[in-house]
Amino acid sequence: MSLAEAIKIRFLSIMEEKEFTQYDFYTKGGIAKSTVSQVLNGTRERVAVKTIFEMVSTMEVSLNVFFDDPIFSEVED
Repeated sequence: MSLAEAIKIRFLSIMEEKEFTQYDFYTKGGIAKSTVSQVLNGTRERVAVKTIFEMVSTMEVSLNVFFDDPIFSEVED
């Protein structure tokens, strides 16, 4: 699995858990719609750490919690 795919899956998992929508990223975090869409649809091959930080912060999740998931042990690229 690619890192971008693992990031996408992890975001979707946390979003479901917190009942968070793409729209919440725009309204609560001021993150561009295109950025959120590309990350969550897996069309952005490389995701900047700053983008991940902004998105997890908007969901009130730390980077430690975000990356502390077994999905990241499946990354092969």
